[in-house]
Amino acid sequence: MSERIRYAWGQSSLGDFIAAISNKGLVTFEFMKRNSGVPAVLRERFPGAAIDVDEAGLADVVGMLAAVVERPDIDPGLRLDMRGSDYQKKVWGILRRIPVGQRINYGAIAAEMGNPRDARDVTDAIANNTIAILIPCHRVVKKDGSLSGYRWGAKRKCALLAREQHQAGFRLVS
Repeated sequence: MSERIRYAWGQSSLGDFIAAISNKGLVTFEFMKRNSGVPAVLRERFPGAAIDVDEAGLADVVGMLAAVVERPDIDPGLRLDMRGSDYQKKVWGILRRIPVGQRINYGAIAAEMGNPRDARDVTDAIANNTIAILIPCHRVVKKDGSLSGYRWGAKRKCALLAREQHQAGFRLVS
């Protein structure tokens, strides 16, 4: 039997987003423009899965995620089904331990991963994160503390960091 992925669209102050759930948990929370039909990103990511829209069934999840966009310090208590290599999952686990209102640089993550001289693999793992905010890649900055890229746009990254700074204060984790 093939895997079943249910998805629904949501709206937030930072734009439309899609949420997708497997039987294990949230697999996708990404900012993207709403479209008709199954989004290509889901078809590509889950090629053998049955993918169904479930706006009613996921209404509570979408509501929780919209609240997290406004208040990144909220823990919605959703189970995550992180899909990636063991290395990527380890990086994402490190990201999940960064407290709200704090930032970390790529090199510090690379050092924690055991290779402080090479942050390229860390950068790649972060770029492949498909669960916005709950795997907080927006908290990763350059070594000098300046902002770097963000999968869902620099404006969103700035907005999320500003919300967190307002809610919890700011401190660079080294």
